[in-house]
Amino acid sequence: MKYFAYGSNMDSQRMNKRHVSFSQRVHAVLKGYTLAFNKVASDDPREGKANIVPKIDGIVEGVLYEIPESDLPKLNIHEGFPRHYYHKTVTVQTDSDASFNSLTYVAQPDKIREGLKPTREYLGHLIAAQDILTKTYIKKLESLETLD
Repeated sequence: MKYFAYGSNMDSQRMNKRHVSFSQRVHAVLKGYTLAFNKVASDDPREGKANIVPKIDGIVEGVLYEIPESDLPKLNIHEGFPRHYYHKTVTVQTDSDASFNSLTYVAQPDKIREGLKPTREYLGHLIAAQDILTKTYIKKLESLETLD
């Protein structure tokens, strides 16, 4: 199955530590959304985790994984599904202009709050995908203000 990661799961080492197998890991973009850090962390009400928010001219870069459907429960546990995030099917485009329907996670409305910031450690998991993301997107991530 196709899974689009835009947050800390873009880090392939994080996926490995979570014992989620993947046979494909490629750059993809999600149009019509923007990246926000407005999902309240479960252990710190000031910390924001990654989320996607609709925006007409927005683009979110991420990693499109091919994972076995049997590994979805592992992802669900780490993403706090269904209490913290819900599943959404989105259409992403790869660099070869192919489009794929893929599963992603979106924060539950009651877990969203403005004015949050990611930690430097959390942001590091997103930046760890610099082998796949564009240099411009990495610079944007690196310029974000963090809690620490």
